[in-house]
Amino acid sequence: MKKVVVITGASSGIGEASAKMLAKDYQLVLAARSEDKLQSTVEEIKKLGGEAQYKVTDVSQNDQVEALAKFALDTYGQIDVWINNAGIMPQAWMKEKKVKEWDAMIDVNIKGTLYGIGAALPGMREKKSGQIINIASDLAFSVHPGGVVYSATKYATRAISEGLRQEVAADRDNIRVTAIYPGVVDTNIINTISDVAMKQQVEKFKEAVGAIAPERVALAIKNAIEMPEDTGLNDIVLRSINQA
Repeated sequence: MKKVVVITGASSGIGEASAKMLAKDYQLVLAARSEDKLQSTVEEIKKLGGEAQYKVTDVSQNDQVEALAKFALDTYGQIDVWINNAGIMPQAWMKEKKVKEWDAMIDVNIKGTLYGIGAALPGMREKKSGQIINIASDLAFSVHPGGVVYSATKYATRAISEGLRQEVAADRDNIRVTAIYPGVVDTNIINTISDVAMKQQVEKFKEAVGAIAPERVALAIKNAIEMPEDTGLNDIVLRSINQA
């Protein structure tokens, strides 16, 4: 039986690219807030001979993430890989005091990751196998003015991933944990930036370094999944070769 992979934030960017790359060899459950985009991606996958279902999900709501896990289990009977990919990046300088954006990043980037782990982990522990993949950012290792809260959420994702890895290893749960830290990726996450000056600054940097395609991150995800079961590919950093 093919492995069952759940992907959040699957309607665009890294999530969509991963779904299409994994579609031939895995059974997929795709989640995002945009039903139209999810439907389109699932239809495309099925035309290519893949197997996928979708469920509209807001990862900032724990009950919806739990419902996503239940849907995957009801549909395919198991969850083998859970990819916490949903994320937002409304960067702005601290002096702008964009509290709603701070809250949104914490809710999606941190709580969404925790809720995904919480939903997937019990079943994986019961069957003594599984894999959690958390999409972070290379800004989990550094911070710059304007990106303080975003970096904080990715530092948190890094800590969550490493702590979970140690916990499941100590318990001999045979669960692999992978954290992926992309640099600048050519996705529409930049559209979550509301501050015009900041958005222009990020766009210039993106052009200067040559953002990598989301398919590059999807390939890293695929490699992590296909690593032999006794080996965890725990931390993956990937960037454009021009990003210093």
